[in-house]
Amino acid sequence: MSSQLAMSVMTGVEFLISATLGFMFWRKGFHRRFPAMGSYLALRVISSPLFWLLVLGEGSASHEVHRICKQAYFLSFWAVYIASAVLLFFICVEVFRSALSGLPGLMRFGIVVFRWAAVVSLIVTFSSVSFVHRGILSIPDIALGLMRSVSLLELCLLAFLCICMNALKLSVRDLAFGISLGFGIMAANDFITVSVMAANASLTAPLQFVYESVILLGLGTWIAYAALPEPVRQPVVVPVNSTIFRWNEIASALGHTGTQVAVQPANSFFLTDVEKVVEKVLSRSLKRRESEL
Repeated sequence: MSSQLAMSVMTGVEFLISATLGFMFWRKGFHRRFPAMGSYLALRVISSPLFWLLVLGEGSASHEVHRICKQAYFLSFWAVYIASAVLLFFICVEVFRSALSGLPGLMRFGIVVFRWAAVVSLIVTFSSVSFVHRGILSIPDIALGLMRSVSLLELCLLAFLCICMNALKLSVRDLAFGISLGFGIMAANDFITVSVMAANASLTAPLQFVYESVILLGLGTWIAYAALPEPVRQPVVVPVNSTIFRWNEIASALGHTGTQVAVQPANSFFLTDVEKVVEKVLSRSLKRRESEL
């Protein structure tokens, strides 16, 4: 089997797994809990046949059909890539909201942090894009910058869930953790593959198979989480004097006006009151001595 045929077979398997996953996701109603994840899977399933048809059109004998299909493939591929990056950000927000559903104060505060992280990512992306390419050729640089920022966010979210799993009463079999785990595998795959390809260009062909295999592993992880029954989420019960409870209360108070307290000026200075107390004690001691004499 040639390498091109093997890659075509792996791409076909990826499409079948994505379609199966999308069907299971919608059949079990997970799209109501994670609407951005449902949109991401639908985009992944719909775009694959479109790209396949455009690739077939590029092999046409007609020069005009070849040119149109090549331009359409370029625009559609990077449009889907940018749309995927945007959906991945909202998926991270959905996973974070689901994981911290028992701590509403910290959940609202975390979502605000996510929004600011998105603004910073946009600023960093557009400020770091090299203007070597002009016009439409700058779209890939922007898309790759956005996806790189979202991939970092995915890895940070997975690390946060792994560290705070016990405090959040989050099970390893929870769907929110499974979604984060799958995206963490894919994000790590992207970073490692790009780094190795940049260091050794001769390994480009073998790494393509490794890259596609890890993608299939991530999709298989989601299939397993969607197929297995999800455990009932335990309520988050913490002591009143615990740190996480205080953080949740502080986060809940942020952004709310609450009750107003009127602060009245003191009648006298603190040191003046101390002097009065000292004078009373001295006067009492003097009276005792006079009475003894």
